[in-house]
Amino acid sequence: MPRRTAPAGTDPALARGAAANRGGNGLFRLGPRALAITLAWLRLTAITGQTLAVLFVAYAVPLAIPVHALLAGIGVLLLFEIATVMRLRLGWPVSELEAIGHIAVDVLVLGYLLYLSGGASNPFVTLLLVPIALAAAALSRAGIAAVAVLSGAIYGLLLRWYQPLPAMASGHGADFSLHVIGMAINFAIAALLLGVFIARLAGALRGEQMRLQRLHERALRDEGILAMATQSAGAAHELNTPLATLRMLLHELIPAPSTCEPLRGDLKLMAQQVDRCSEILRELVAVGRAQLDGDCETLGLGAFVRRCTDRFQLLRPEADTDLQLRAEDADLPVRIPAGLQHALINLLNNALDASAQLGSTQVALSARSGVRCLEFRVRDHGPGFADPSRSPDSLGVSGKDHGLGIGLALAEATADRLGGDLDASNAAGGGAEIRLRLPLLALLPERDGKPVPTAMHCIPEETP
Repeated sequence: MPRRTAPAGTDPALARGAAANRGGNGLFRLGPRALAITLAWLRLTAITGQTLAVLFVAYAVPLAIPVHALLAGIGVLLLFEIATVMRLRLGWPVSELEAIGHIAVDVLVLGYLLYLSGGASNPFVTLLLVPIALAAAALSRAGIAAVAVLSGAIYGLLLRWYQPLPAMASGHGADFSLHVIGMAINFAIAALLLGVFIARLAGALRGEQMRLQRLHERALRDEGILAMATQSAGAAHELNTPLATLRMLLHELIPAPSTCEPLRGDLKLMAQQVDRCSEILRELVAVGRAQLDGDCETLGLGAFVRRCTDRFQLLRPEADTDLQLRAEDADLPVRIPAGLQHALINLLNNALDASAQLGSTQVALSARSGVRCLEFRVRDHGPGFADPSRSPDSLGVSGKDHGLGIGLALAEATADRLGGDLDASNAAGGGAEIRLRLPLLALLPERDGKPVPTAMHCIPEETP
């Protein structure tokens, strides 16, 4: 089963965030804030490179250039960089107009520096294309057009108005050699910027596609679960009457003691199962009511997992369940959200079915609390997964002859809804292990209106 990280599940906020990062043409966009951060890093690199270039040309070549005027322009860019870093640390949202303003400052300062150093004849004039490339990946069409018009206007002005570079003392050939060197440096800078930026863009695009795929899969799964829940509500209402009739008849059919002990035992087991079915129906109604009211029962972790194993033993009396719980975790108070108990029972039921394939009745349930998460592990002694990276069960499709194909899907949906994750792997020594991890802070009871800090609880030891 592929690991499902679920910070949002089918949260519409994730969908809105994904939509906000796509432009009108459907391509993935980094967004104004990511663009502002990228510009800040590039601006810092530009300030360093421009300062070194000015000092090198002025004192090492040497060439009579307006050093102080050039350094003043770089100083303005440095002040703007400091202001930008302080602003980005505030965490306020960055609008597209503000991002365009950042690009405008960079373009104008670059145009000023090019005006003092040869205008359009300066080999670094092609750096005016970099802001357009950045804008194309982060802004709307209107924003891209604005940046392109500004860069094009600066380039056009530099064709007509600029201060030519003074000739070098060694003659025209030396001037051309310096121009070629500048073109080579400019090519290296452009190649580096485009390579790094395109690699980052491709990685972000792949990540966004994976998030959208997970979102689509969860939406399909949740639609199926919702359809089944709707049908289950109607079925639960209809089943209440025949179950009450069966319960009454079974209790009347149970013979007196010592008359027919085998039949008496079977009928008592049937009556217990009917009572359990009625109890499950009542629990369904209670879970739905708790979900609507937002109420959660608070229990010790030990009491909760023992209740889960007790309920599981009623469903599967043949199971040999091994409960593993550290003494320091047993008294940890946790809020039990709706559906968590059913998720663990579903995982235990699947584990017992897997163990039965090799003639075993052993399953294990462990619970461990850590600094950030509460982890449940369900272990079976079956054949394990042929390919642990693929889900052995999906909604409506079961690998068992008598299965409904909803156990793991419901457990995974519960993990997503609670902000956790569910994954599986083959266990050392045979069998498989399912891990259900939930954020501990969301499960701790409140004290004075505030959750208990997770640091109050121990860090789990690393286990294989």
